[in-house]
Amino acid sequence: MMMNAEEVRFLLRDRWKAVEEFEQKELRLLSMETRLKQMNAIWRLGKGLGFSFEPDESEMEVFIRWAKLKEGDDLT
Repeated sequence: MMMNAEEVRFLLRDRWKAVEEFEQKELRLLSMETRLKQMNAIWRLGKGLGFSFEPDESEMEVFIRWAKLKEGDDLT
């Protein structure tokens, strides 16, 4: 018996949903130490790739402009 594309999509969606639920359960069970090690590894990877974690002043300018727009102020 052959399945059509919609049936295959439905079955795959269910399987990926089960995988996602399993991964979420695993993540909830991680210790704080393991989470900290993972975050540290990600931070070191970013530094090794040349990313800067210093605040970007131009980014703050964007936040300020959005705040002014939200308040209805003139941007000039």
